[in-house]
Amino acid sequence: MSFNLNSIRLGGKEVLPLIEGGKGVAISAGASSGPWANAGGVGTISAVIADQYDQHGNVVQHEYKGRTRRERHDEMVDYSIQGTIDQVRKAWELSKGEGLININMLWELGGSQRILHEVLEKAKDMIHGVTCGAGMPFKLGELASKYGVHYYPIVSSGRAFNLLWRRAYKNVADLLGGVVYEDPWLAGGHNGLSNAEDPTKPGDPYPRVLELRKIMRKLGLGDTPIIMAGGVWNLKEWKDWIDNKELGPIMFQFGTRPLLTKESPISDKWKKKLTELKAGDILLQNFSPTGFFSSALKNSFIGELVGRNDRQVDFAGAPSEEFNTEMVIDRKKYFVRGADVEKIQTWQAEGYQKAMKTPEDSLIFVTADKCAEIRKDQADCVGCLSQCRFSSWADNEKNSTGRLADPRSFCIQKTLEDVAHEGSIDSNLVFAGHNAFRFGSDPFYSNGFVPTVKQLVDRIITGD
Repeated sequence: MSFNLNSIRLGGKEVLPLIEGGKGVAISAGASSGPWANAGGVGTISAVIADQYDQHGNVVQHEYKGRTRRERHDEMVDYSIQGTIDQVRKAWELSKGEGLININMLWELGGSQRILHEVLEKAKDMIHGVTCGAGMPFKLGELASKYGVHYYPIVSSGRAFNLLWRRAYKNVADLLGGVVYEDPWLAGGHNGLSNAEDPTKPGDPYPRVLELRKIMRKLGLGDTPIIMAGGVWNLKEWKDWIDNKELGPIMFQFGTRPLLTKESPISDKWKKKLTELKAGDILLQNFSPTGFFSSALKNSFIGELVGRNDRQVDFAGAPSEEFNTEMVIDRKKYFVRGADVEKIQTWQAEGYQKAMKTPEDSLIFVTADKCAEIRKDQADCVGCLSQCRFSSWADNEKNSTGRLADPRSFCIQKTLEDVAHEGSIDSNLVFAGHNAFRFGSDPFYSNGFVPTVKQLVDRIITGD
């Protein structure tokens, strides 16, 4: 089935309406983004702790030597700046000047604005635009305008974009390249699910995108592209969106499918795992230290977090009618509900003998080894987020959220760095979109076929 897939004009250049989705910590890299741009689409480099190269072209291992979190935070920022510049340069060279290169930033990354300023200052001639989500990036338009690049905010509702526009973007309207609608139920990685939305009941993206378009038309943005992100596997399933006058100009973002290409930097074992996934193997969960929901592969890493959170009871520091039973755990006195005593004793008998406090006056029960690992990870924090519930780090004068560190979460920098560099697929966080299971049933990948980026783009253009 063929499509009359019209090109779209961005930044004075005709490109295919196909964007490679940004995937942080060394996954959206120049090796794959350059070929994507060379194939006529828009390639994306993640500016989140990207890999940098030494003089021989080898990846430089990130080693944090600072004694304080602030010192390690500054190291993380420097790694991100130099790594992003190296990856942009590689993508630019591989693209041979074709297509466009965007950089993607997690707005909630610690030092995100500093990283963007430095990267755009040193590499702006190779960068078309900045895509940015995970938070409300009010300063994104102002920042992009300083360097004459386009900007692409990521939203999950028309309401969110309307707020961004009225508060900030209306002042730099000419550089708004497009608006990314990222479906909060289907996209991989961090998702913009609001408190009013049920994570178990996915919404139809069409009325949500139509609402966004109606708002944009009222703001004079009827011709500005909307990029559909999340749940996009092929184009034939979206044929009613293409050249749809009601929706206006639409582009499509592919985040999951570019993982399985010859140029993709992920490990061979990760690529193999993608072909073995089944429906339901991706979980939308809220363990992330960012506080956002995120979609990731169900594995022992996620299973341990589920168990850790399930082994949880409330407590009080003094007796009351509700918390009427005293228990001594690790030589510390707690008052718990009488109904919870048997559960605690069962967990302790199973080896979960260490109790760890949460900010919500509850206790979770873990093994001694897991407790030590959590404490070490919290102590080794590199300040990778603007605010981290796991370590209580915050990118402010006090370098603290002012809240107790939450042991129900995890160090996201540690696990994403590890899985990006040949680490275990089972014992690390592995982000993926909810369509990832389709690698195993799509005939394009039969007999273990792994396409080049060019072959994938050509396949997508056919509608499949």
